[in-house]
Amino acid sequence: MDAQGQSWDAAAADRAVAVLKAVADPSRYRLLWALSQQELPVSALAELLGAHVAATSQHLAKLRAAGLVVPRREGTRIYYRAADVRGLLEEAALVARPAAERAGAGPADAAEVGVETAVETAVAHVSARASRARAGRAGRRRPATEH
Repeated sequence: MDAQGQSWDAAAADRAVAVLKAVADPSRYRLLWALSQQELPVSALAELLGAHVAATSQHLAKLRAAGLVVPRREGTRIYYRAADVRGLLEEAALVARPAAERAGAGPADAAEVGVETAVETAVAHVSARASRARAGRAGRRRPATEH
């Protein structure tokens, strides 16, 4: 193939490598998988990982720098949601399967399904707790102040 037939964009390649590096950590992969399902605050994400909020924030900073998550501030809390990454996560899971399964010879890898199910269950649990906490805060009223 001649030089004109080969289309190589070095900047695009660098961005793609940055994305792959950002996802190359199991904790960040789990964060992205959870955030691809719903928006969550940092505290809920830390609970999901079983990690400190500071460590979770560092993972989120790397994902944010790669353009994979989007933050939203609500008061003092920061909520995160995934950018359009579901296809990336599914492709990574597909490539991680044994070759016979990728060819359509069998069901999804049990370990992969286990991780997805565990993350989905943890997200549902954390989400339910966050909803109950929000409902509790909404029911509280400030005492009237006297002047």
